Amino acid sequence: MTEKIELMAPAGSFEAMQAAIDAGADSVYFGVEQLNMRARATMNFVLEDLETIANLCKQNNVRSYLTLNTIIYDHDITLMKHIVNEVKRTGINAIIAADQAVINYAFTKGVEVHISTQANITNAETIQFYAHFADVMVLSRELSLKQIKQVCTTIKKENTTGPSGKLIEIEVFAHGALCMAVSGKCYLSLHTQNSSANRGVCVQNCRRSYKVIDLEDGHELEIDNEYIMSAKDLCTINFLDQLIDTGVKVLKIEGRGKAADYVKTVTTCYREAINSYYAKDYTPEKVQGWMERLENVYNRGFWGGYYLGQEMGEWTNATGSKALTKKIYLGKASNYFAKSGIAEFLIEAYSLKLGDNVLIIGPTTGVLETTVSCLHVNEEGAKEMAQKGDYCSFETGKQVRSSDKLYKVVSAVEKQKA
Repeated sequence: MTEKIELMAPAGSFEAMQAAIDAGADSVYFGVEQLNMRARATMNFVLEDLETIANLCKQNNVRSYLTLNTIIYDHDITLMKHIVNEVKRTGINAIIAADQAVINYAFTKGVEVHISTQANITNAETIQFYAHFADVMVLSRELSLKQIKQVCTTIKKENTTGPSGKLIEIEVFAHGALCMAVSGKCYLSLHTQNSSANRGVCVQNCRRSYKVIDLEDGHELEIDNEYIMSAKDLCTINFLDQLIDTGVKVLKIEGRGKAADYVKTVTTCYREAINSYYAKDYTPEKVQGWMERLENVYNRGFWGGYYLGQEMGEWTNATGSKALTKKIYLGKASNYFAKSGIAEFLIEAYSLKLGDNVLIIGPTTGVLETTVSCLHVNEEGAKEMAQKGDYCSFETGKQVRSSDKLYKVVSAVEKQKA
């Protein structure tokens, strides 16, 4: 039986991690505090979380990878070594790294290393070099399917093995945000804001709109309807069969800064697509359905990256997300009645009515999606609507925990009116 390709999902919080696990991820990757490429994100874990993460992933047969992939300065070495030591102690499966200091130290401590895309691996010779330290390598994001297949073919032909003695495994990005930089290495944020993208603190000034100024006569031209440095998001689900056929072993979803519902939807779609590929029922009709679902969560529009051979990037024509749906915060869970499967919520904002599609999100719950089919308000029995300040209850079909957050899913246009 053919071993399925590994699906790796992002986790910037326990809510997102549980959502990834529930959606069928084979592995999750995450950062802790500093020294990762999402250091600016508010949703990073702390070192004290590592043991909990390791245990949660082991219980669900999911591999755990910690990103330690920024450039490292001398004053970072002590912290870097402390993080690697904690990874070893707690049983996190591997570290994703680009800086040779991290790669070497993790290797000497017997911690599995994955080489990050920041290392910019573009050929089989570089694979041979890093094979002394790592079993898994992420290729440069700028390679085409043809180039990726050549690398994978050469690994087999030359029997390039890593420290474990197994053939080197190639990992590629399958979905999520892309930036204008080569494999994420950029100095624009450092130049303008003294905040280095290569240290995980990019201010994303490339995502903004700009004017062009003629330096000779001072005339200004506004670049209309195009964010000339803001790339559309990568999406490969419509040619996933070709991507898997290159011989890669790991498909990675970008999004450690994204919300749990994004992680749940994207991971679920790619899980279904991978399963369909191996079941030999991957069809255009299914692809269309997955694309429609992916358009409902955060995105800047989609393109196929450089996999299909485009020489130039495709730029978005809007700031922020182009998702077709948004979520509106309503309130928090106050009780759960296990025998009946009914949860109670306090509505803190807006209103909830029969037929609304809702998300319930929490660190242990992950992301629960359901439709309100019967609504009880306060002690007045069944009602059509619950307003701000009301306690309401409805069947969830799954356990809900105290303080889980309740959201209503609406069209993007409807949220603008709200």
